[in-house]
Amino acid sequence: MASDAIEGLLEEGRTFPPPEEFKRDALITGAEIYDEAARDREGFWAREAAELDWFEEWTRILDWEPPYARWFVDGKLNVAHNCLDRHVEAGHGDQVAFHWEGEPGDTRTITYAQLLADVARTANALKELGVSKGDRVAVYLPMIPELPTIMLACARIGAPHSVVFGGFSASALRDRINDAEAKVLVTADGGYRRGQVSSLKPAADEALADTPSIEHVLVVQRGGNDVDMVEGRDLWWHETVDRQEAECPCEPMDSEDLLYLLYTSGTTGKPKGIMHTTGGYLTQVAFTHRYVFDLHPDTDVYWCAADIGWVTGHSYIVYGPLANRATSVMYEGVPNHPAEDRFWEIVERYRVTQLYTAPTAIRAFMKWGDEHPQAHDLSSLRLLGTVGEPINPEAWMWYREVIGGGRTPIVDTWWQTETGGIMISPLPGATTTKPGSATFPLPGISADIVDEGGESVGVPGGGYLVLDEPWPAMLRGIWGDDQRFRDTYWSRFPGRYFAGDGAKRDEDGYVWLLGRVDDVMNISGHRISTTEVESALVSHESVAEAAVVGRHDAQTGQAIAAFVTPRKGVEGDETLATQLRDHVSTMISPIAKPASLLFTADLPKTRSGKIMRRLLKDIAEDKELGDTSTLADASIVDQIKQRYVTGGAE
Repeated sequence: MASDAIEGLLEEGRTFPPPEEFKRDALITGAEIYDEAARDREGFWAREAAELDWFEEWTRILDWEPPYARWFVDGKLNVAHNCLDRHVEAGHGDQVAFHWEGEPGDTRTITYAQLLADVARTANALKELGVSKGDRVAVYLPMIPELPTIMLACARIGAPHSVVFGGFSASALRDRINDAEAKVLVTADGGYRRGQVSSLKPAADEALADTPSIEHVLVVQRGGNDVDMVEGRDLWWHETVDRQEAECPCEPMDSEDLLYLLYTSGTTGKPKGIMHTTGGYLTQVAFTHRYVFDLHPDTDVYWCAADIGWVTGHSYIVYGPLANRATSVMYEGVPNHPAEDRFWEIVERYRVTQLYTAPTAIRAFMKWGDEHPQAHDLSSLRLLGTVGEPINPEAWMWYREVIGGGRTPIVDTWWQTETGGIMISPLPGATTTKPGSATFPLPGISADIVDEGGESVGVPGGGYLVLDEPWPAMLRGIWGDDQRFRDTYWSRFPGRYFAGDGAKRDEDGYVWLLGRVDDVMNISGHRISTTEVESALVSHESVAEAAVVGRHDAQTGQAIAAFVTPRKGVEGDETLATQLRDHVSTMISPIAKPASLLFTADLPKTRSGKIMRRLLKDIAEDKELGDTSTLADASIVDQIKQRYVTGGAE
């Protein structure tokens, strides 16, 4: 038996079978679907693909020559047709596609028929601007309805889109435009964030000073802030789109035609343009959205609270839900404006049935206090989901008890920009869950956990998470850099996909994500996951959030430095620091006890909510701070550093 590459020390014994009330109407309640997929994996995915409308049938299900996959070979379809036209043609044009809510409180209700007309007009506007099949369109917008509209318009005419998160800087936008050689940029004057208009057009103008491929800029009027419009290049959306015809034929697309590029920030070098194609991607995001969230399109109101600028929004706000004829909520702003109950007010008003959000947001809700969700009627919720990073067991329990009223299943999902869709997750009507575990690979997905040499570590065991069979939504490459694609994902364990996550399986075979392997700490020869130590800290009743890093230590190789945010009303002092060290020692092991512990009001996070541990590591090792441009609030890092270097760490 291979040895563990990463030690799994934290144990979790609580289990939650699917509630009987939920199982009564659940789409899947047994293991038969897993057996079906195991018997004939390719046939299983072909049956799921057949749920979509195809203009021409495929000739082969899969061509696989590692690391290159082609799914549903020679098949022809169009994503926009599958997300809109077929539903309207089937008589569902009056169904709401999006309940949109702006941060200031303005709202729009958009039906499938209205969205189809808007998409057709926008597609015609793109054609007028010279965009044709294969041309790339860059998108730099806030969370407004024009964002899914432009994405679907691009899909309609076969122009791959590259959505750039609205919180990114001008230089990040410029690099992404230039790498994709985008022909048109779609942006806005600004959008609302924390009660203020956050301008976008000025940053776009700065980027456009060095983007020779851009011919036109389409500008949505949202913030009302003053902007410069360059004659001949810049056009107002409302003047250009609104006068177009509301009909535009769909371009038949090959299953392997590029649907979109989405850039991920590399740890070094330029961002990676992840390529997702058409037929396999839509098949998997529709399948996973339908069954992971147990979607009943005639009655459910589904809310994925991510930003469309990230892959979660692409797959589970736009393409998966619309392919499944879901009614969704879409929200422009932050969860604590104008007050810390904004999310729960939205859930109550729209009678949301499924909520999908990040562990970082859940821990923030915990920190703000139970009184905010308790002030609202959340009884419409029947399913909760998490995405973005491993969730601490205690945050999972809080989410279930306080938000779900102790009665809702939780689907903790693991996937990545590169995988395109959810890979490891419970099926809520069939899977007994454990707090903090993503449970098992979904039907049709094959995953393993291996040691340094690529040997399976068995059950139980910890190591590196790999995917050892192709899946429909998988990335098809890195735009313009085939060698980087091979080196980044396929070189560590030849023939198997590895993108840098550690994981363990417990004695029951449940998968537990342990975070990025770059975040694994080597303490006196023990390889310990940051996730497990953070989970132990958050399990203490006084802690709302925690992040740990390994800092250099002459004696032990590395020592654990912890950064802890106390719950509301709790004072972080030396007594609590001692309690927390002892708590970690009891929960995990004395070797996992933090060597230093600093209390802080917040942690450095990106606008998407991810904790920037590398900046905390820079602080702990007294190094010059790395790039802070993607942080939601860069001042937090300076505050933490000042306290750390002046002896604030206990």
